[in-house]
Amino acid sequence: MIWYPYAQMKTLDAPIKISRAQGVHLYTEDGHDLIDSVSSWWSVIHGYNHPEINAAISGQLEKFAHVMLGGLTHEPVQRLSDKLAEWLPGDLDYCFFSDSGSVAVEVSLKMALQFNTNRGSDRTMILALEHAYHGDTFKAMEVGDDEDYHFAFGKNSEKKHGVVHIPTEVPALEKAFAEYGERLTCCIVEPLLQGAGGMRMYDVSFLQRARQLCDEYDVLLIFDEVATGFGRTGNRFVADLVLPDILVLGKALTGGYIGHAVTVANKRVWEGFMSDDPTHAFMHGPTFVGNALACCAALKSIELFEREDYLSKIHRIEEITRREMAGFSDPRVKEVRIMGGCVCIEVYDEKSLEGFRKFAYERGVFSRTFLKYMYAMVPYVISEAELVTILNTMKAWFAYLK
Repeated sequence: MIWYPYAQMKTLDAPIKISRAQGVHLYTEDGHDLIDSVSSWWSVIHGYNHPEINAAISGQLEKFAHVMLGGLTHEPVQRLSDKLAEWLPGDLDYCFFSDSGSVAVEVSLKMALQFNTNRGSDRTMILALEHAYHGDTFKAMEVGDDEDYHFAFGKNSEKKHGVVHIPTEVPALEKAFAEYGERLTCCIVEPLLQGAGGMRMYDVSFLQRARQLCDEYDVLLIFDEVATGFGRTGNRFVADLVLPDILVLGKALTGGYIGHAVTVANKRVWEGFMSDDPTHAFMHGPTFVGNALACCAALKSIELFEREDYLSKIHRIEEITRREMAGFSDPRVKEVRIMGGCVCIEVYDEKSLEGFRKFAYERGVFSRTFLKYMYAMVPYVISEAELVTILNTMKAWFAYLK
């Protein structure tokens, strides 16, 4: 029996069985053709079954699929580390690979905590955002702030976990640093776009002030760009606008082919672990860290992103989305939000979205609403006609309800 994610198994609707996929299309076992509006949880930016990524994986598979990085290394992981160091802004040059975005967030928090321990600091607190979502492992849940996902594990609080959550407002940020700044190890954010917390969007000025305050109070700034990286906000990385000390990437890193993630530190963090003292080493090591197949997929994914000028594709997606959503309103709709390759319709009552998945399915679109949010995060290779079909389907639902 398969235990499916984020689902009550007793009342679960039968999952749609996919037999093959190509480009932005999912083909079901019973013959339906569905445009994927959510890129398999925001990761399949190049579409499915891309011949160049297929070839990159196949070529490596003829050599070996995986070797551990404990006492061994290999060319694909070295090439990917070099490419990321060259490609990412500032001195974000030091790559620690893992097998999922949640684990990569755990790595970033462990880095920040041990960085302070290694230098003899007793700081233990973490500053995070309200409505944050950073994954489902335990430290990631602690810095998260969404009881819809993690209610069974207790409400986050400073008293219980040493985590403070604030809204994305500069006055709240300044107040938190004034009160807790000398005790903070790090400040972690999903920059500009909070995904699973409701596709919430905020201004870059908040991040700019966070950078200033982190410098002033000697606090590490962590960007969780698992969802926002590789163009989703309309920027290559939000780190190109405001430079963090630690950057977390996942999802689109491999073009959605294989679970893989990376936590990238700057030189200061790296040097905080360089010591003759063995206890200053970073003691973390997922079995599949630096998997060779995943590294080859990531290298080809980055090559495609650069060569095919994906930022232009994303800007075009945003342009079409704004055009098609202009003037759209409905009494049940609280707000329409658009940023880069993301559009979200937030409703007042989540019951307004009941039945939409089936409605979309019947119109050739795969969509997966959650809570009060109907959204699309499409593959970047989508055509204008396919994108318009998705957006029209979203709008048509509200006309259908009348």
